[in-house]
Amino acid sequence: MENKYDVIVVGAGPGGYVAAIKAAQEGLKILIIEKKYYGGVCLNVGCIPTKALLKSSKVYDLIGHADTYGIDISKMTEVAPNWVKMQERKAKVVTQLTKGVEFLLKKNKVDLVKGEAKAIDKNTIEVAGKRYICTNLIIATGSVSRNLPLPSFEQAEKDGYVISSTEALSLPKIPKKLAIIGGGVIGIEFACLYRRLGTEVTILQGLDTILEMLDKDIREELTKLLIKNKVKIETSVKIKEIKGKTVIYDNSEGKEVKLATDYCLVSVGRVPVTTGFENIGLKIGERKNIEVDDQCRTNLPGVYAIGDVVGRAMLAHVASSQGLLVIDNIKGKNEKMNYNRIPSCIYSFPEVATVGITEEQAIKDKIAYKAFKFPLSANGKALADGETDGFVKILCEPKYGEILGAHIIAATATDMISEITVCMETEGTIHEFGKAIHPHPTLSEVLMEVAHGLEGYAIHI
Repeated sequence: MENKYDVIVVGAGPGGYVAAIKAAQEGLKILIIEKKYYGGVCLNVGCIPTKALLKSSKVYDLIGHADTYGIDISKMTEVAPNWVKMQERKAKVVTQLTKGVEFLLKKNKVDLVKGEAKAIDKNTIEVAGKRYICTNLIIATGSVSRNLPLPSFEQAEKDGYVISSTEALSLPKIPKKLAIIGGGVIGIEFACLYRRLGTEVTILQGLDTILEMLDKDIREELTKLLIKNKVKIETSVKIKEIKGKTVIYDNSEGKEVKLATDYCLVSVGRVPVTTGFENIGLKIGERKNIEVDDQCRTNLPGVYAIGDVVGRAMLAHVASSQGLLVIDNIKGKNEKMNYNRIPSCIYSFPEVATVGITEEQAIKDKIAYKAFKFPLSANGKALADGETDGFVKILCEPKYGEILGAHIIAATATDMISEITVCMETEGTIHEFGKAIHPHPTLSEVLMEVAHGLEGYAIHI
């Protein structure tokens, strides 16, 4: 039967397209359905374009501090960010990657269908009136930005004043003033991006701290550095309404504040997309997510869900990992997700990367641990680079040295974390970690220094 498949994947984001390619490589007949663009939110309006713009802003900031590195620029007043060219570079990077995804799918003989999918039942998917049959169904429909249901916000969205992260990537020009509602990962990254381009940025956070999910030491350090770089952070606020281009809120002291800005970026999380799958009996959680077990199985036999739609860890690399796991299990393996070993990254300045538990979690759950922290300011490469802000902190089990968690704030934290993740995955201990010879001079030496510190003989501090 022409329209019958071993696996149908709905959604071609980093979870869906990876699962589809893996399925094809395993000899399965596979169809992937995508309603908008290959690569999903991550490649098109998320991870990749954000990082492209962040790189441009970093280069601009670096030029502004050229004299620190012994380079004279005679007319600094003529150095300015070219927003149009930044957008062009971003678009070029995105296009190259999304075309690459489509090429890989076709090369691996994955059937592609463009359009919006509707599940007739757990084995039948309809797109534009045409039906496709499958033995296994993988739902990888992703998520969308959460809205704030507050007075006048809907009208402010229509007027273009209230924006989501998608619009924040393609503003017509660099704003002079920007309000960001939400002190989570996305809000912090946009705060760093626009502040480095000269925008006056104010973060409005309802909780008493930004990035509440992070280890307290990391949270406090990044807050300090953001303030140092003139990002204004208001915590414990209550957003009331928007009038024109003014955000009205009560501050931590209960006083009403009127903040006039060019735009207001609302960054208060994301909501899973389950459109088209409402009527087949899937178990839906309180956060509108599709509930799955540790093998990404839904309550319906042969139906899996991966990525943001699961609502567990809304990260591109988690979606990809889940996609690979599902195909392995369809092929008869018995793989399970271990969410304790998933690294998380924030592309702030400096970067933040974490894996495993925080010190607060260890204390709360009464987990025996010891911790050690080593500052970047004591590292030769960091000093040579002029990027000494931050530290590495590792928690380990005190008897055997098993790594429980790691928390890094450094210029290249997002690259450094993988070494620790591999060690945790292979059940290595802090003792093996300390014995591994790290090249000098590198920032990775700080990881070794922390291992030595946990063993009781820190050398360079």
